Amino acid sequence: MTAISSIRNLGPAMETAFRDAGIPDAETLRALGANAAYAKLLDNGHRAHFISYYVLHMALQGRPWNDCKGAEKTALRQQFDALKATHGDAGRSELEAFLDRIGVTDRHLRD
Repeated sequence: MTAISSIRNLGPAMETAFRDAGIPDAETLRALGANAAYAKLLDNGHRAHFISYYVLHMALQGRPWNDCKGAEKTALRQQFDALKATHGDAGRSELEAFLDRIGVTDRHLRD
């Protein structure tokens, strides 16, 4: 079992968050993939942050965290928004969730 923090861009805080979400090591994280692993974080109460989401994608590809740009970043933003809409809404009010769904609030300012 390899430590999650051995993966480029992922440090002790992310390792603890993943462990708390039931992902104990790098092998399990890689097997799950970025989307499923991030969904587990959200379901475990981790606050959604777009940066941590795309950093995870870059980390699992062995790329620098700041390598995510342009169309790739836009596509990841869409995936993140979809993932966030279906996981981990426990901290949001019903009204806030509804306003997000109908496009009244600017979700990007909160992440």
